[in-house]
Amino acid sequence: MDAAVETAQTMTTDAGPSHARPGLRHWALVAAGCAAVVGGAVAANPATGSVTASRPSAVTTPPAAAPDPARAELPLDCGPFPVGIGASFPADLGGGRPVTVVAAHCAADNGTPPDGIWLLGPGADGRPVVLETLLRPDENLTVTALAPAGGYVTAHVRGYSDDDVPRCCPDVSKDLNWVRKDGRWTRGETTAAAAQA
Repeated sequence: MDAAVETAQTMTTDAGPSHARPGLRHWALVAAGCAAVVGGAVAANPATGSVTASRPSAVTTPPAAAPDPARAELPLDCGPFPVGIGASFPADLGGGRPVTVVAAHCAADNGTPPDGIWLLGPGADGRPVVLETLLRPDENLTVTALAPAGGYVTAHVRGYSDDDVPRCCPDVSKDLNWVRKDGRWTRGETTAAAAQA
């Protein structure tokens, strides 16, 4: 540090009166002080060059975020149409890791495309993976509500009693729920009130 100050004084003297470069000595002192601080930090922890806290931090690492359904490759064959996500929610349904429940369909130009409901988990490459299929698109049901309920997943769906019912006008309405039991997801259903159909 003394050498840096002497160099600064020599440069000021060679350049003429001290008022010609009023800040040179100041900046030389600041640079030397910064170098001393950085050198002390590296000496304190030479393996990483960072200062280690003297006591453990009280802040805990937040849990991993639930998977983003927009990044998932859902098992839908949509041809030229994009995948449309109707509803989704993050949840902790047991197992110690965050999951996302998603209802999605092919975003066709017309008609009412059926939905599927999937349980997504984090994949090894950072992309979400399908852990479980709760509702298959080939059941021809449209999801109008999807929500968590404790350890359950609940959905309200609408569908058709037979193939002759116009696709614009579903005439079946159901409330579905899924619960994990003995390592498997089991589905229950009730017929919803006629007003919801």
